[in-house]
Amino acid sequence: MVLIGTLVNGAAILVGSLIGLMLKKIPERMKTIVMQALGLAIVILGISMALEGEQFLITVGCLVIGAILGEWWQIEQRLNDAGDWIEQKVGPKGGESQFAKGFVTASLVYVVGAMAVLGALDSGLRLDHSLLYTKAMLDGFTAVLFSSIFGIGVLFSLVPVVLYQGGIALLAGQIDRVVPAEMLDHFILEMTAVGGIMIIAIGLRILGLLHIKVANLLPALPIVFLCVAVIHYV
Repeated sequence: MVLIGTLVNGAAILVGSLIGLMLKKIPERMKTIVMQALGLAIVILGISMALEGEQFLITVGCLVIGAILGEWWQIEQRLNDAGDWIEQKVGPKGGESQFAKGFVTASLVYVVGAMAVLGALDSGLRLDHSLLYTKAMLDGFTAVLFSSIFGIGVLFSLVPVVLYQGGIALLAGQIDRVVPAEMLDHFILEMTAVGGIMIIAIGLRILGLLHIKVANLLPALPIVFLCVAVIHYV
């Protein structure tokens, strides 16, 4: 089944989020140090990804163009609005809530990265779900931490994860027929570099050092594909 890896990934986020919600009585000082540790780990992960790119000009150019488009389309605001809408339907009533923050932060961490794309491609092309199983374990553990701090909004991040990875897995057969293997390999390297910088931004945001609208950088990912395609065919 093509979607089994994606569904397992979604289930891991669901289970991890539910466990995290049951651990909300953890002392605030404990949550703070755990969140700081997680933020540092995410920054290191982003750095390792960013260094995999072969052409730095592609990375910079795609991020700049993506940032302009993302800010124009107000992607982060729309994601926050979506989180607020979901909260109105199922979230806690009254009091201050971090529903939207948890939804957006978790969604970005789970979706931006090479494992999501590579794992979905492996699922669709070779029915090999091992990479998504590994991602599921990592996402499930992260969901425990996120949901214990941000609340139930983290649970709903499984929706964009399933739609994004599932869509790539279902289209993988068509991608394989249309996109040459050499071009696909180049795209994955450059996408990993661009995604790595976004991951660094997420880590800095979690640490409270910078408030970067990471979601507004997401258009950089399809821009990477266009740049690689132009380089390949020109």
